[in-house]
Amino acid sequence: MAQEWWRDAVIYQIYPRSFQDTNGDGIGDLKGITDRLEYVASLGVDAIWLSPFFTSPDLDMGYDVSDYTGVNPLFGTLDDFDALIDRAHALGLRVIIDQVLSHSSNEHPWFVESRSNRTNPKADWYVWADPKADGTAPNNWLSVFGGSAWQFDTRRKQYYLHNFLTEQPDLNFHNPEVVDALLETMRFWLDRGVDGFRLDTVNFYVHDKELRDNPPSGWEHFPNNPYEAQDQIFSKSRPENIDVLRRMRALTDAYEDRMMVGEVGEMGRQIDIMAEYTSGGDKLHMAYSFEFLSHLHSAEHFRSRIAKFLDKAPDGWPCWSFSNHDVQRHAARWTPKGGDSDAVAKQSIAMLASFPGTLNIYQGEELGQTETDIEFHELMDTANIDFWPEYKGRDGCRTPMVWDSSEPYAGFSDAKPWLPIKAPQAARARSLQENNGESVLNAYRETLGFRKAQPALRFGATQFLDLPEPVLGIQRALDGQGVTAFFNLSDATVALSLSSAGKAIGPRLATVEGEGVTLPAFGFVYLEGLLEAAVSEA
Repeated sequence: MAQEWWRDAVIYQIYPRSFQDTNGDGIGDLKGITDRLEYVASLGVDAIWLSPFFTSPDLDMGYDVSDYTGVNPLFGTLDDFDALIDRAHALGLRVIIDQVLSHSSNEHPWFVESRSNRTNPKADWYVWADPKADGTAPNNWLSVFGGSAWQFDTRRKQYYLHNFLTEQPDLNFHNPEVVDALLETMRFWLDRGVDGFRLDTVNFYVHDKELRDNPPSGWEHFPNNPYEAQDQIFSKSRPENIDVLRRMRALTDAYEDRMMVGEVGEMGRQIDIMAEYTSGGDKLHMAYSFEFLSHLHSAEHFRSRIAKFLDKAPDGWPCWSFSNHDVQRHAARWTPKGGDSDAVAKQSIAMLASFPGTLNIYQGEELGQTETDIEFHELMDTANIDFWPEYKGRDGCRTPMVWDSSEPYAGFSDAKPWLPIKAPQAARARSLQENNGESVLNAYRETLGFRKAQPALRFGATQFLDLPEPVLGIQRALDGQGVTAFFNLSDATVALSLSSAGKAIGPRLATVEGEGVTLPAFGFVYLEGLLEAAVSEA
C-alpha cells in the first residue's frame, strides 16, 4: 500500500537526559543516544521522538527554551545532533523533535527585549495586560503548575501570561511576526534533516483577545489542582488556533515526507480537539491526548475513546500512547496491588498494537519498567512541588534507562545520575532480558514484528465487539483479511465462546481450543479472521 510513513509508524520517545550518559556528568546526552540507536532499531520501531535538547535554564527540564535553534551544552553540540540524524537515518529510523512553541523561557532574548518597555520592537511578542484598578491580575486564569497564570512585571507595570511556570511566558500568537519567527525556527530543523515535530501543548497557542474569565468546570469534588476547577474555554483551544496549524502544515508540506503530531492537553474535549486538528488534511498530520495516560483501564474507556475519534474524524489520524515523560508509567498505573506487572506490560503492547493509528512508546516501556519511588530530597521536578505529596511530580517516570545490571548505575553513567536508579528499576535491565524468551523486552519485539506483518492491524477498518467488562474485543479488516483480538483487562480468568473455531496467530497469553478461549489474568490473543464471541464464564 502506498501510505505516508507515519500512518503505521511506531514512535519511540527518548528523554535525552535519562537515556545514556557518555561524558560522566550523570546526565544523558546526544552522543549517548547515537550510541544506543542500534538497540532502538532492534525493537522494530520506525522513528524516535526526542524530548527537548535545546538551550534552556532547565527550570522545566528543557520545556523552557531560551534558544530554539541551539543545543543545550548539557546534551552536546549541533554537530552531535547532525551525527545523530545521520546514524538514525542509516538505521532506517526517522527523527522527530519536540517543539515548545506556546511559551519560551523568560531568558529568551525575545522576552528580555519584550519586557524592557512598552514600545520596543518585540513589546507585543508576549501576552501582556494591564492590572485591574485594584492592582489584581487581568482575569481569573490559572497556571497548570499552580496559582495565577499572570505575573506582574515592574518594568512595564503590566502582567504577563504564563500557563505553566512563572519563568515560561506565553508567546502572543495574535501577532503574525511571532508566528513567522517560530516558523523560521522550525525551518531551521527541517533543513537539518528532521522528519517531523512533536508539538508540545498544541492547543495552548492562542488565547482569547478579550481576556474573558474562564467559567467553573462543573466539578463535584474540588480537585487537588485548582486549575482543574476551571473550564479553560478562553485561555486555550481557541478557534484562531486553526489558522496557526494551517501555516505550520504549509511549511512541513513544502518538504518531502515530513509530519507533525500534536499534544492535546484538555479536560473533557480531548477527542473532539484531536479530531478537529487532524481532519481536512490541512492541519496536523495526527494528534494524541492524555485519554490513555490516566488510571482509567476498562474496555469501555478504550473502546469509546477510539470509536468517538473515528466517528468525528474519519479522515483524521490519531496517535495513541500509554506512557510518556509526564505521567506515571502504565505498568505501575494498571497493575493491581500484588499483581503481575510483566503480564500487564505484555498485554498493553499487544493491545496498543491492535489500535488503529500511529503508536507511541516511551523509553523503558519495553523493559516493563515501573514507576520509581522518589523521596522529597531526591525531587528534581520542582514545577509541581506545591502539590507534594498528593502529587509527587513527574520524576518517577523520568529516571535513567537501565542497560546492564552488572555495571555501576546500570550502565547509564559512570557518575551518580541526576535521578536515582533504584533496585526495582535496575532489576529490569536490558542485560537481564535480552536472552530471556519470556521477557517483556522480547514480547515487545515479537508484538511489533507481528503488527508489521499484518496489514490489517496497520491500515484495516476497525470494529469493536459488544462484550461485557473486563473483555475488550476488536476486529481489524483489510482486503478480505481479518484479525480479531481479545484482551482480559482484569486479574481474574475469563472464558470466551467463539462463533466458530479460532486459529491463534502472533503473541498470546491465552488458551485456544476449538470454539473456546481462556484468558488468564491480563491475558490476550489474536485470532485469524473476523470472529464473534461471548463471555461464557468469569
